[in-house]
Formats: sequence, structure tokens, C-alpha cells
Amino acid sequence: MANLYTRSGDDGLTSLLGKGRVKKNDMRIEAVGTLDEVDAYLGMVRSLISNPDWAGMLISIQRDLYQMMAEISASPENAERFKAVTPEKVAWLEEQVAALEAVTEIPREFIIPGDTTATAAVDVARTVVRRAERRVAELLHNHIIQNIHVIEYLNRLSSFCFVLELAMIQSVGKEKPTFAKTK
Repeated sequence: MANLYTRSGDDGLTSLLGKGRVKKNDMRIEAVGTLDEVDAYLGMVRSLISNPDWAGMLISIQRDLYQMMAEISASPENAERFKAVTPEKVAWLEEQVAALEAVTEIPREFIIPGDTTATAAVDVARTVVRRAERRVAELLHNHIIQNIHVIEYLNRLSSFCFVLELAMIQSVGKEKPTFAKTK
């Protein structure tokens, strides 16, 4: 049986998809690591819910995140080969947000996370998506990646997480989430 480790990262460098190695704290690797965190939290959410429609949306998003990680990890000569985030994927995510919005009451004030374990997990995912968006924006602004649709997707993904959290709260019979402001 092969070892699970290669020792190739023991020098603090890691490989890109293609030619080249970069430091493990490179902006690109930071972005990929943050996307990996998002994927893990969304997996946690998926394990905590019983709604098959929501689980299906989440698995599709998780698959998109894997493609996004590959796209960001690609070396410049391989960038086009791994380009996966398209306007169609952004539009699909917008459709998912709209579908949830259509059946969910959206409050006009800030909410406090933690109404259920699953909603707390989706809220953590939302905050990590926001961090991923900042990391990817840095790559875009520094011309390390060129695909603007990655940022658009992440922006819609944070909205998706927010409206999913609200839908989940309402699905357990709670009329309103816990609001940040007391009345």
C-alpha cells in the first residue's frame, strides 16, 4: 500500500496544477485552503439536514468548489484548461437563491447565529465564504487569476448560505430568527 504522504511538502512548498511550486502561505494556497474550509462546513451542514432538495443543492455547490480550487491552483500555462466557473454556474446559484427566497421570509435586520446546530454551521460556512471571497479578490486584483466569475460565484454563495439559514430556521417551526437588536 502506498504512503499517504509524499514528503514533497516538507520544505514548506507545494505544487501548482502544472509547472511550479509555491510557498504554502502563498496567496493562491491561502485562497484554496479557505475554499476547502467552506467545502468542509457545507459538508457538515449537509450531514445535519434531512431536506433532500437542500442536500442536492449543497452537493452541487461542493462539487463547484472542488472545480474552483483546481482553477485557482492551476499554473498560468494551465489556467484555461482548469477554468470551471462560468456565468452559467453563477446563474444556477442565483436560481437556487431565488428559489429559497420565494419560500422564505427575509428579515430586514441583523440576526444572531445559533438557532439550531445546522443553522449555526451554515452561518459559519457563510462567514468563511466571505473570507474566501476576500482571498480570491486579492488574486484577481493582483492579476494572478483572471476569471471574474469566481468572485461572482462566491458573492452569490454567501447570499445562498444566508437564505438557506433562514429557510432552515423556518423549517423547524421557528417563526423568526433571533435578532441582534432587542425590541
